[in-house]
Parts: sequence; C-alpha cells; structure tokens
Amino acid sequence: MTQHAKSWTLKPGAMTLGDLRAVWAAPAKLILAAEAYPVIEASAAAVQAIVAKGDAAYGINTGFGLLAKTRIPDEKLEQLQRNLILSHSVGTGELLSDAVVRLIMLMKIGSLARGFSGVRPLIVDTLIALYNAGIMPAIPAKGSVGASGDLAPLSHMTLAMLGVGEVRVNGELMAAPEALAQAGIAPVVLAAKEGLALINGTQVSNALALHGLFMAERLLEAAMVTGALSLDAAKGSDAPFDARVHAVRGQPGQILAAQMYRQLVANSAIRASHLEGDERVQDPYSLRCQPQVMGACLDLIGNVGRTLLIEANAVTDNPLIFQDGPNGQAEIVSGGNFHAEPVAFAADTLALAIAEIGALAERRIALLIDATLSGLPPFLVRDPGVNSGFMIAHVTAAALASENKSLAHPASVDSLPTSANQEDHVSMATFAGRRLDDMAHNTAVIVGIELLAAAQGIDFHRPLKTSPHLEHVHHQLRQKVPFFDADRFFAPDIEAAKQMVLHGELSSTCKNLFAPLYA
Repeated sequence: MTQHAKSWTLKPGAMTLGDLRAVWAAPAKLILAAEAYPVIEASAAAVQAIVAKGDAAYGINTGFGLLAKTRIPDEKLEQLQRNLILSHSVGTGELLSDAVVRLIMLMKIGSLARGFSGVRPLIVDTLIALYNAGIMPAIPAKGSVGASGDLAPLSHMTLAMLGVGEVRVNGELMAAPEALAQAGIAPVVLAAKEGLALINGTQVSNALALHGLFMAERLLEAAMVTGALSLDAAKGSDAPFDARVHAVRGQPGQILAAQMYRQLVANSAIRASHLEGDERVQDPYSLRCQPQVMGACLDLIGNVGRTLLIEANAVTDNPLIFQDGPNGQAEIVSGGNFHAEPVAFAADTLALAIAEIGALAERRIALLIDATLSGLPPFLVRDPGVNSGFMIAHVTAAALASENKSLAHPASVDSLPTSANQEDHVSMATFAGRRLDDMAHNTAVIVGIELLAAAQGIDFHRPLKTSPHLEHVHHQLRQKVPFFDADRFFAPDIEAAKQMVLHGELSSTCKNLFAPLYA
C-alpha cells in the first residue's frame, strides 16, 4: 500500500504492518491499484463459466456446510447468496469499533482483489465505496468460532452492501439504506459465489488480533518508560543494563531492551547521587530483570506481528479459483484456509505478553509503596496514616493483573464442533483476538498507576532530577495530574494516566529510541 497525501493505493498482497497501523489509527481514502482489476475480472469470469457448464461446484451452485450435496438450480443462485448472508447474520454483543471494522474491510478488499475468490469488480468497488464514505457496517463482536471463516461477523459486514440492517457513520448508528442513499452507493445483488467469498475468511479474527498487537506495542513502550522511571524513583542501579550482560546471553529482544533502558536513564542526577556508598547489592527482580522480561515480550510481539501480517495479505475464503488448471482451464479447489489457527496461536501468545507487561509493572508499584524496599515514604504520601496515599491504587493494579491471568488462558486449546460435525475442529481465534482489548485496557491502567507512583517518587528526590527523557515524561504528567500531597479523589488521576499510556504520550518525544521495535 502506498500513501498519497490523504489517500492509500492498495496493492493486494503487499500491505505492511505500517500500513495496517495507519488504517487502524485513522481513516484515509482507499484506492485499489489498477493492475488488480484484470485478475478480479478473470476470476469472476471463471465462476460464470462453471455456472454455464452446469457441473456441481461447492459454494457456487450447491448448499453450504453439511448441505454441500444439495444442488441449487441456476435461477435460485442469487437467492442462495442473499439467503446465506441473512441466515448467517446472527452475531450478538457490543459492536466492533470503527478502527477494527476499517481493518476488516481493508483486509477483505485486499483478499478479494487478489483474484482467487470469483467475485466481480463491482463487489470490491462497493466495499471500497463504503470504506471511503466512512460507512462502517454494524458488526456485533460475538458469534464466531474462527473456522469456516468469521461467518457471522462478516455476514453483518456484507449486510451493509445489500442495504440491510444498520451501519455507523461518524459514530452514529443509522439505517443502512439511508446511509447508502446519502453516499450515492447502490446496494448490490450478489451473484454466484460472491456471498460465500465475502463471509468466508479470517479477517475479523485477524483485525481483532491486530488491534491487540498495536495496543501491545504502545503498552510495551509505555511500560519501559515507567519501568525506567520506577528504577530512578527507587534509587535502583543501571548496572544490570550493561550491554555485556545481555550480549553473553544472546537473546535479541533482551539486548535491544537493555539498550533502550540505558538510553532512558542516561544522565540521571538521581542515579549519580548514589553511585557511591549505596549499601544495597542487588535490586529486586522487577527492576533488575526488566530487559529479560520486556525483551522476551518484545520478541514475542515481533513474532506475532509477522504472523498477522502474512494473514492480512492472505486469501482465506473457500473454495478458491485457480487459473492454472488442466489444459489451462480455471479450476475450483475446496480447501480450508478459513481455519484461523495461526491467528488463534498468535493472539494467545500476544495475551501472554500483555499480561506480563502488566504483571511486572504491578510488582514495581508494590515495591515503590513499600518503604522498606523503596526508601520512599510509606504509600508514597506525606503523613501516612491520616493519608492512605497509593495503598488502594495498588489494590486496583493487583486486581487487574490477576484478571489478566485468567484472560491469558489460551483460547486455541478449546474447540466445539459446529454444522452437524462437518466443521469438527475450530480455532476460537475470534475470542482469542477479542479478549486482547480487555487485557490491554487492564494493563494500561496498571502502567498508568505505575506512572503516577514513579513520578511521585521522583518528586520526593527533588531538587535532584532524573534523566532528560524521563524528566519530560514527568513534566507531561504534571501538566495533567498534580503531586499527590494529600488524599483526594484518585480515580480521575488514574484515568488521565491511563489515557497517556493508550495514546502513546510517554514515548511521543523519543520515538527514535523505540524505532527499532518496528524495524
């Protein structure tokens, strides 16, 4: 995908994670590369040839799932496709966010445009028109098991193309026919194979997992900043970040994380103040082992990104149309690319990283409020006893870290057969990806509380300053949240810090430091 001002030119099969992050973050006009249209047209023509020939072909002139042996007469093929969408639109729960829906639509457009799905250019162009008009199909979050494609949620996406149901425009729900009419978009009548091509695929599972990935990246950056700030607040040592320590182990994420920590704490006057005469020999693991833990998270997040990028560019519907069949004829092949096991595994492992980022931050909060470990006032407040300080803020962090432990249980180890045992093993990838949002918000609160606690600790060391990087973060926080001099209504402070974490504000002025994360 190539960006041109405020538009994107999509080259099917060639999206990057940077492209996907940009689409997730904000809408922009989408243009499909001109060279995609001939292959789309050839694939659609192949389907029409199969219909004209009259041979039974799954998904084109047969029923679906266990009904695949039921032959459908030609005059009912359009009804077959429409019925497929209506009957499969059975989702429930809250609607997916616009950011996730944009990713779903983008990846479905990219998949269909590779020319293996047998849809007409009209179908791709209608999806692009909806996307560019900001018409986001109302897609309920629950109802997919991540095999045979994300059938229910993708059916809700397709409803909008038919002018059925509801959509969201500028954050407001409205009837699909009204939204299409206002945008000048004609509802489509689906031809043979098109409904199945639209709802077969892993785009919903993958979009949810990508959303979790991009949230995890922000959490990783923020937690490395707050971890460095906690190190200085507790007058910890930067010796464990020595490059030689990490080189002899050889783990690439650990080596990179240690380098980042060294840069984050460089030139701290607080660190310089206790280089000599400090009686402590070693810091607790939550300070000392940050490169080892966060480096492992960094590696895991990178591996997940590679898997999800492959899936974002993939063709995952069924059956597929290949132009290189016997005697140069198009051939329809039924397979199982809709099975989202790679996405499920990726989402499950990403859950481990999100949980561990929060778990380590919670331990540092516990350290900072414990005067025997941190050397700071008990619960980080003057006149403890009259004031509870950060006592119960830590309880909130502990509650959320514990909740994440349950949410991190792998979804992919579960499977419930569906469609009368025709679909007898499923991935549960959709839930695996969906639960990452809850986990990420939990961890954002934990890291936000650590930000508040560490900044409080830095204030107790004044007039000494921390490093230039960390002083800037401290200043950003104090623009929104004042020093905690006595007990006050604390929840708004935590919410403000959480939003700083979620919006990437802790690393906004040192993006070059974190650039290697995205190499």
